[in-house]
Amino acid sequence: MKMDERIFPNLDALSRAVLEEVLRIVRDAVAQRGRCSIALSGGHSPAKMYELWSGEYSARTPWDKVHLFWGDERYVPQDDPLSNFRMARECLISHVPIPAANVHPVPTGLPTPEAAAEAYESDLRKYFGSAQPAIDLQLQGLGVEGHTASLFPGSPALDEQERWVAAVEVSATPPRRITFTPVVLNRGLNTYFLVTGKDKREILAALRSESNPTTSQYPAARLQPDGPVVWFLDSLAAP
Repeated sequence: MKMDERIFPNLDALSRAVLEEVLRIVRDAVAQRGRCSIALSGGHSPAKMYELWSGEYSARTPWDKVHLFWGDERYVPQDDPLSNFRMARECLISHVPIPAANVHPVPTGLPTPEAAAEAYESDLRKYFGSAQPAIDLQLQGLGVEGHTASLFPGSPALDEQERWVAAVEVSATPPRRITFTPVVLNRGLNTYFLVTGKDKREILAALRSESNPTTSQYPAARLQPDGPVVWFLDSLAAP
């Protein structure tokens, strides 16, 4: 599997490099379409980037033109420590002048994960209208077993061809989650994987040696977005 990799000495350098690319994508999307959609991810790696974004990079961002979505979310309250939205709110959203209407969290307060998935798909369809769900930038993580978003090995959602958003149960805590399906993820205009830590070396080596991504056991390999895919790695993750 051919991977466009960029390797950095530490998380700070990686985060700054990602942000420069994020601002370029925002600038181009706003010039072309008047707005920019970004799907955030959870986890340790993007948290540093969000903190930098809310500080010295904030003034360079046209927040009124940026719309934030989430590639996946845990089915927990929005103030729960495990919530991806909570992390982004504390590190980024609460510190920048983004309009509330431009922030699109997964409605995890609904009675079931399935209801939350349906409501989130409706929100996404309202944003794109009759167009395909081509998100300007998707930020993605990578699990040690090859999962990305909340698409884990063996998940039926990997073969989804109609639904944009799905409720899934995974072998992680918490097990109930809501995730974009490949219907959305494979139409991304730009996809950035942020991968840090020596515990990711083995899975990265496995992805590099994958000869047939379309049938791979690793969800991250099976995704084939329309636009560029770039892997931002720190020196600990890079084998």
